[in-house]
Amino acid sequence: MIKFGLFGAGRIGSIHGNNTRLHRDAELVALHDPVEKNSARLAAELGCEQWTAERIFASDAIDAVLICSATDTHAGLIEQAVDSGKHVFCEKPIDLSLPRVRQCCQRVAASDIRAMVAFNRRFDPNFRRLREQLDAGAVGELEMLGIVSRDPAPPPIEYVRVSGGLFRDMMIHDFDMARYLLGEEIIAVSAQASCLVDPAIGEAGDVDTAVVTLTTTSGKLAQISNSRRASYGYDQRIEIHGSAGMLEARNVNENTVVSHTRDGVTGAKPMYFFLERYAAAYRRELDEFIRSLQGEPVDLPGMEDGLQAMLLAEAALQSLAQGRCVKPGGDD
Repeated sequence: MIKFGLFGAGRIGSIHGNNTRLHRDAELVALHDPVEKNSARLAAELGCEQWTAERIFASDAIDAVLICSATDTHAGLIEQAVDSGKHVFCEKPIDLSLPRVRQCCQRVAASDIRAMVAFNRRFDPNFRRLREQLDAGAVGELEMLGIVSRDPAPPPIEYVRVSGGLFRDMMIHDFDMARYLLGEEIIAVSAQASCLVDPAIGEAGDVDTAVVTLTTTSGKLAQISNSRRASYGYDQRIEIHGSAGMLEARNVNENTVVSHTRDGVTGAKPMYFFLERYAAAYRRELDEFIRSLQGEPVDLPGMEDGLQAMLLAEAALQSLAQGRCVKPGGDD
């Protein structure tokens, strides 16, 4: 039985807390969130105690921590976990500062703890099947990769101001997925972006509509399309064009019923947002983390994956600012 302490009582903390509570090989012992009303509400819902951060890290009753708190707390909590010998399951990103991310990676690498960066899309059943078919040679060698990720509506402007921007906050998932599928080093990043959805996002110094092209060492190409607005729901699609065919992972719709009448053919919209769309992926990533702590050979996204995704995000920002193609990690 793996015993957990949870940091963060927001939406993602609630998801991982509930999945931990329901897992047969896990026990959620304690929760910490600095906002008392949020902490009390979620602790009651999950049936766990409210502890201070210091108590969680000092307790021999805690084997691992779930870091689902605000982004600016991630790095410090990871380092405290290293110091206390507790394993780490951390939401992205590790930090918004590349030097700080590198520092955390070094601390973890020098320790005996297992640290996972929760890039949940790797655990989506459809995307996992896509990777399995690609690895099995179903479409030959990958030549072009297309990733579409569009939110149903932009986040509150208060969140935008502290999020680190679209490339670090939203597209970072797609950068990780591109690395997961391309299977080789990305040597060039080219970005274009606009503010078309909400002028307030532009006033906050961010963009809401972006396209990024990635090039690998062998010349494989990947294009990522992001938007903060999709009127029809949460748009999550991947297309792989290979030397012997094409693979697609399409949207997951609210239901599978399709109406055929003289007026046309209609079906359901995609699921509304990430909580619904990636419910299975959230369960699966926690399960695989737990199995890794039990000694099973499981391939998890680690600290280095978190760093590499951030390097791509920084390269995209640099490309956008300078209007040119950028090598990841060139000037960080």
